[in-house]
Amino acid sequence: MKILGIIPARYKSSRFPGKPLVMLNGKPMILHVAEKAAEALGVENVVVATDDDRIADVVKQAGYQTVMTSDTHPTGTDRLWEVAQKIPAQVYVNLQGDEPLVNPQDIIKVANLKAEYPSYVINGMSELAPHEDPANINIPKVLVNSRNDLVYMSRLPIPGIKSASSGTPVYLKQVCIYAFSYADLKAYGEMGKKAEFEAFEDIEILRFLELGIPVKMVHTQANTLAVDVPEDVERVEQAIKQSL
Repeated sequence: MKILGIIPARYKSSRFPGKPLVMLNGKPMILHVAEKAAEALGVENVVVATDDDRIADVVKQAGYQTVMTSDTHPTGTDRLWEVAQKIPAQVYVNLQGDEPLVNPQDIIKVANLKAEYPSYVINGMSELAPHEDPANINIPKVLVNSRNDLVYMSRLPIPGIKSASSGTPVYLKQVCIYAFSYADLKAYGEMGKKAEFEAFEDIEILRFLELGIPVKMVHTQANTLAVDVPEDVERVEQAIKQSL
């Protein structure tokens, strides 16, 4: 079974232009992620999907594959659909290009669960850390049933609490490692627009619920630390040093 790891990487970013090429401890961030993906899947099964020659040049010089994609994709999953049409595989794993501390074992875990549940899209999740606020709209919260099937995902705290006497739920958050089949990506890409609630929430995985494609969530490492803005760089560099 061929498993292809795809790392979408855009140069343009409103909060951090050129983010994939930011240096972390002397190495571009995109290469940190590619190395983690290669550790899990093999270097020959890792592709960086980008719309920028600067990113492509750095990636190719380091010995990784690149696929040039359109600069008009509304989501990273739409970008994956373009790659899937060019490179055949049984499972496509989407990895975030701004999470250089992603755990290779989590990548393998998500890919293996896709093989076990081929009719499902697979997505990672973890419990919110004590310092994380469920009301933070930058953290997509996850609601699952007893089988870890996704019920809904929201930037609001879910489940909601009507009365304080009900207690406090264990809040779960999305971890952005995904696994898809070609058919999953085809349905997603050919929809041609965002689902209404996907657009409101700005959470791309919700389009699969609109399409009637079930999503199974799997517990992964709690905090991988993402680089969202320039102020995150020093913190992530320290975390990388501590992980060595």
